[in-house]
Amino acid sequence: MTSIRDSSGRPIVVVTGMGVATSLAAGKTDNWAKLVAGQSGIRTITRFPTDGLKTTVAGTVDFVPVEPFSSTALAERLADMVAAEAIAQAGIGTKGAFPGPLFLAVAPVELEWPQRHVVAEATGERSDITYDKMLRVSGGGRFTAYHRRYLFGSVADTLAETFGTKGSPISLSTACASGATAIQLGVEAIRRGEADATLCVATDGSVNPEALIRFSLLSALSTQNEPPSAAAKPFAKNRDGFVMAEGAGALVLESYEAAVARGARILGVIAGCGELADSFHRTRSSPDGKPIVGCVRNALADAGMTPDRIDYINAHGTGTPENDKMEYLGISMVFGELAKTIPVSSNKSMVGHTLSAAGAVEAVFSLLTLAHQRIPPTINYEIPDPAIPFDVVPNKARDARVTAVMSNSFGFGGQNASLILTAEPT
Repeated sequence: MTSIRDSSGRPIVVVTGMGVATSLAAGKTDNWAKLVAGQSGIRTITRFPTDGLKTTVAGTVDFVPVEPFSSTALAERLADMVAAEAIAQAGIGTKGAFPGPLFLAVAPVELEWPQRHVVAEATGERSDITYDKMLRVSGGGRFTAYHRRYLFGSVADTLAETFGTKGSPISLSTACASGATAIQLGVEAIRRGEADATLCVATDGSVNPEALIRFSLLSALSTQNEPPSAAAKPFAKNRDGFVMAEGAGALVLESYEAAVARGARILGVIAGCGELADSFHRTRSSPDGKPIVGCVRNALADAGMTPDRIDYINAHGTGTPENDKMEYLGISMVFGELAKTIPVSSNKSMVGHTLSAAGAVEAVFSLLTLAHQRIPPTINYEIPDPAIPFDVVPNKARDARVTAVMSNSFGFGGQNASLILTAEPT
């Protein structure tokens, strides 16, 4: 077969399978139907008491039961669901024998309050609850599920065993950019010729009391609790913070040659990946916009594209007052006057901010936008912010010609990543 490469002489990386789960639903079909209908998955939290908390809403995935609940256990269940959906669509390999490596974006694994209480009750101690004490109490000195979960980070190992991925699974955490970073690592492995296929998964089940309070103490969360569906207001003047959410996304990536050789259906192309870290502040973006500008320009350069080639931007768009403004600043510095006319919408207005999973969840939605030629809206956009003159596709989905999408993930701590996805090889 004649080698098919991009303009830089690298293998073209295509998508042959996708899976997604959010607070809206499980699976691509139901998620897409609800997304373009402008439905919200944000709801009042019932998983734990919220008395005294300023924020009482989140995009919880309550239709996946986990008893006893732990965020890591939910993240693992969600990852398993979306990986299975993506692999089934790709029709690749045999059951339990995926022919490539796993790249997993997942939130840091840590002891949550309920597990600490188990230790306290077993030992009679109410302070100084450590991993070591927990393991001794739960396992009697033997390796147990607790060892596996809290010392070794079981999510990637479990996925690797279930789907039979090759080589050591890679787990990563780059804050809100994690999902996009996992995809970038999968792309780079194929470009380097290390694999013909990769499984890229991002998952997060972090709506628990401790995480909610941490983000609340950073003044990052919306406190507009009623009605829950209106809490997330990206780019609107009355936005007041993001809404925590859970979810997962998965992509099967392949080299174009390998996909064509096995007769796979190509769902889209990962044309470019860009990243840039700035470490300006633990939550805030650099006020000069340079890290975002550099990240976006890196993605365009990697794709060999100019800004006028992008038909739609799937924004980071969390709804936090400063970060939305900084995203506009960064985009406008790269796109110029086009920034006022190109559609720029935020999926987070409906599904909330899925944290470690966001980059992959939004990559799936971007690919569905390309497939359906329909742009999801930014809901709850009733009061425009004159400082952010984006065309946010307000409140209703829009049919449009879309050949290239930029999907942005700009995380706390200065972790920035952008993906460019196209319908066909460029």
